[in-house]
Amino acid sequence: MNEHIQPDGTTLEQFRSYLQLLARVQMSTRLRRKLGVSDIVQQTLMQAHRAKDQFGGADTGTLAAWLRRILARNLTHATRDFSRAKRDVSRERSLEAALADSSIQLGAWLDAKEPSPSQHAERNEQILRLAASIEKLPEAQREAIVLQYWHGWSLAQIGEHLDRTPAAIAGLLHRGLKTLRAEIQDQDRS
Repeated sequence: MNEHIQPDGTTLEQFRSYLQLLARVQMSTRLRRKLGVSDIVQQTLMQAHRAKDQFGGADTGTLAAWLRRILARNLTHATRDFSRAKRDVSRERSLEAALADSSIQLGAWLDAKEPSPSQHAERNEQILRLAASIEKLPEAQREAIVLQYWHGWSLAQIGEHLDRTPAAIAGLLHRGLKTLRAEIQDQDRS
């Protein structure tokens, strides 16, 4: 699956962490109990690989959007299959929009001004690195960060969800963000 899809050498595999983070943000806890995040991402990457000749984009931003559409379709189908609901095209479109919003939020973590194409490409690379760094966090830290920064949950709500005190959640968030900052600084030095 590591065949190049872009002239600059970008491969589908480079988007795995990014897609895992987006799927984790959008998948309900109930669905995650039935279907793993990595399963839905693997399915997305396999479908993209099979359809790579149909991709007509020219940059990594377009590739990310194409992959988000495939992921949204897969998440919609999985939700429907596990809830036995009939297909709802509006739900598929709203999930696509939610994934795009999640991607925008991920980009907002990076203080990026995009005056030039090279800076835009660099920002896309930073988003992929941030997603990979978030995926490396211990599960509880990752979950706390996703719930607070993407879903806007309070410390009390996260604590109830993870069966921990708000103070423990604050510690998870602090350690997770500290780890992310250190990893991103290390990557920037490399």
